[in-house]
Amino acid sequence: MRRPRDWRGFVILAVIALLSAWLSRELVQRITVLNMLEQWTGDMRIGARPAEPQHPEIIIVSITEETLETFPYRAPIDRKFLSDLLQTLEKRGARAILLDILLDQPTEPDKDAAMKATLAGMRIPTVVSYVHGNHQLTPRQSRFLDDFVPARQRGLANVVRDQFDNTVRWIFPGATVPDQGYIRGVAGVMASLLGIAPPDDLITLAWHGRPDSETEPFRTYPAHTVTLLPEAWFAQKIILIGADLSLTDRHRTPLSSSPVLAKGLNQYGTPGVMIHAHALAHILDRRPTPDLGKAGRGAMQLLSTLPGLLLAAVELGFQARLILAMVLTVCYWIGAIHLFAMGGPLLPLLAPTLAFILALGSGDLYLGRDEREQRKFIKNAFRRYLAPAVVEQLLNDRASLRLGGERREMTFIFTDVADFTPFSETMEATELTNLLNRYFNGMCQIILRHEGTVINFVGDALFALFGAPARQDDHPRRALACAMELDAFAQGFRQRIHREGIPFGETRIGVHTGHAAIGNMGSEERFQYTSLGDAVNTAARLEGFNKFVGTRICVSEKTIGRCPGFHARPIAEVVLKGKSHPIATFEPLTAEQADTPDMRTYREAYALLTSGQVAQAQRLLAPLASRNAPDPCALFHLRRLEAGAQDTLVQMDSK
Repeated sequence: MRRPRDWRGFVILAVIALLSAWLSRELVQRITVLNMLEQWTGDMRIGARPAEPQHPEIIIVSITEETLETFPYRAPIDRKFLSDLLQTLEKRGARAILLDILLDQPTEPDKDAAMKATLAGMRIPTVVSYVHGNHQLTPRQSRFLDDFVPARQRGLANVVRDQFDNTVRWIFPGATVPDQGYIRGVAGVMASLLGIAPPDDLITLAWHGRPDSETEPFRTYPAHTVTLLPEAWFAQKIILIGADLSLTDRHRTPLSSSPVLAKGLNQYGTPGVMIHAHALAHILDRRPTPDLGKAGRGAMQLLSTLPGLLLAAVELGFQARLILAMVLTVCYWIGAIHLFAMGGPLLPLLAPTLAFILALGSGDLYLGRDEREQRKFIKNAFRRYLAPAVVEQLLNDRASLRLGGERREMTFIFTDVADFTPFSETMEATELTNLLNRYFNGMCQIILRHEGTVINFVGDALFALFGAPARQDDHPRRALACAMELDAFAQGFRQRIHREGIPFGETRIGVHTGHAAIGNMGSEERFQYTSLGDAVNTAARLEGFNKFVGTRICVSEKTIGRCPGFHARPIAEVVLKGKSHPIATFEPLTAEQADTPDMRTYREAYALLTSGQVAQAQRLLAPLASRNAPDPCALFHLRRLEAGAQDTLVQMDSK
């Protein structure tokens, strides 16, 4: 068991626990992907929540496609029909009615008058969906709605959507409406009329369960069948009237996220009237909110750090510690899922897991510092001479201190400064050395940050690779991201140096993925960790191809093809010197660069040129090449076409 040396160590571990809990919360709240994953794990559990009988008091009367077929027009919904429906339900002894239909525009005058008179004369609690003028209504619609619906019957029909995935998970409490004061949501207004105090704040909705996957949580009858149904079915029931149409008033909810429940019309989302029914049931049944709340979630995250710190204190190998951590995580997830299925709270899954991992990692770093001190001494002694990854390999594998190597797929980066030789002859040796040291220091920091290996420096050129000595399955992606950051740094460095009056050239970069030999090469007395092979030469020649085209980064198809999600544009099909087969080359772009009209025009022209439509391609390229700051690739191809080229194939006669 690894323990702190003194009481200060226990204080540090307490701080680690607090920071891990806080950071896990911040990561889940601020990183969209993590936030959506946390919400998704909750939605899946809600969608599979325990079965329960249909709500005994709430009934939904739905306006369906079959209902609309009985009217002379689809919209607005026939006011005479609505008026008769309200009167029928009232006569049949309904306890209260919520009309989730927006009455914001006139229809036939006599039918409007009948509907307005019916609303004014309702003797049972009646709530009508209302929205204020800033909510997608014209001033004329707002005036009509205000005149048509009595103020005492208004309830805001808003729903609260998650800012990340647009899912409704909460009960809308209400809002302040200009000139009218505070108006509650429709569920809150109905609850108040029924003598139940609604929540004043935004709370997580406790969705009512279903008897089974085929049965809705609330009894639902099509509106046009009400007069045919027994009166007793509606006596002393709370009736919600609303649309159940495929493309009208539907919202993404945990119910429509469930693969079991999202079928039929539910695949388009949950109807608004159904959401209001769940909210009303939550309030009337006085259900506790399934969410733990801010304080509860914070406590869970803090408690989750304790097993992480305990596991960090146990003296185990990395693999054993990793397996045990995975087992504990799986046990927590299964336990949390089972707890909710048994009617317990909806425990967060991702944030406590992150808190556990952060505490485990931080605790291990702190408690294992003694054994790392020796490794640190060796690293500090050799890191000035070898790449950190190579030093790590030497620490872990003494057999690597032998000559020999292996063949492995890697991604190679070559960089070179344009016109460096004539420029270097104009500077003093000391000034030139200091300048190059500043340049290489920035370049190497970027490479190491992407976990690449700096192999060699030759004058102003730099050779680095990804995928060795440590294996990296994503070495093409790492190398491409690194190359783009190297380019950004080199451009900034060049501009700063120019302001000092030094004409430092542009940095050109070549990137290629392929198999090559990697290992210690040289003599028994002195050897170097390096790579040799055709793929290495190709990367070097792609760097030189930039000069021929006018670009700064040239990446082979073998690299760009392994990096989905990266933006790039084609440069040419090039046959490098000494080769017999062409390779496709690309220039990587930022998302902003890739989405410009000029870049779309270039891609269209390149496609035309690839298909042999030279004249059409030439017309598209000409404007791009004739600007004050011409597109280098467009200018390159335009000059080739003017010289008689007919396609994108380029034959290189020099390196």
